[in-house]
Amino acid sequence: MSPVHLIRSSSLTGTVPYAYAATTETPSRPVYFAGACPLDADGATVAIGDVAGQARQCLANLRTAMRDADVTLQDVIYTRVLVATTSRDDLVSAWNVVAEAFGDHDVPSTLTGVTVLGYPDQLVELEAVAALPS
Repeated sequence: MSPVHLIRSSSLTGTVPYAYAATTETPSRPVYFAGACPLDADGATVAIGDVAGQARQCLANLRTAMRDADVTLQDVIYTRVLVATTSRDDLVSAWNVVAEAFGDHDVPSTLTGVTVLGYPDQLVELEAVAALPS
């Protein structure tokens, strides 16, 4: 069972589709994931020009890294979604893919538009922090 507990605030707006905070049981061990990028097995950027397609590849790569660390999406305590755009529609497109993947485990998250990301044609990057029982 995951040590992560999501916290919702009844004092804040109910329109935000994720928990405002999360905590873990103690003792727990944090697992920090570098930004998952929309790269294939050969290191090439996939879904060029497609924010949702890149978000799906970021999730696939994050899940691969998580398997190697013996965690699942249910163990995630925080995410950050970076999208190289000035368009809210692009932000929403990336967010919808991530939110669907996490389902009811709607962890505290930050969604940010940025100027540029590290790989050629990269539009999306997904960071995560997870917690495991010690």
